[in-house]
Amino acid sequence: MASDNETLARIHDLVAQERDLRERLVHREIDESEEHERLRTIEIELDQCWDLLRQRRALRETGGDPGDASVRPADEVEGYLG
Repeated sequence: MASDNETLARIHDLVAQERDLRERLVHREIDESEEHERLRTIEIELDQCWDLLRQRRALRETGGDPGDASVRPADEVEGYLG
């Protein structure tokens, strides 16, 4: 299971990928449909990473083992209401 630091590093990497895609669109290196498709994939993984961090922190705060947290399926994480 990934540690908090590993998950945060992945989040930073995904955010950098997101910025790169937007920059490539501005410079017309990719088209909008490719950008939207790839951004959607990145956004889902970002949501899963943030959810995993929240699970780990909640377990830690309640005396549980943060190692018991797991990445939830995309359809579950994407189904949460803000």
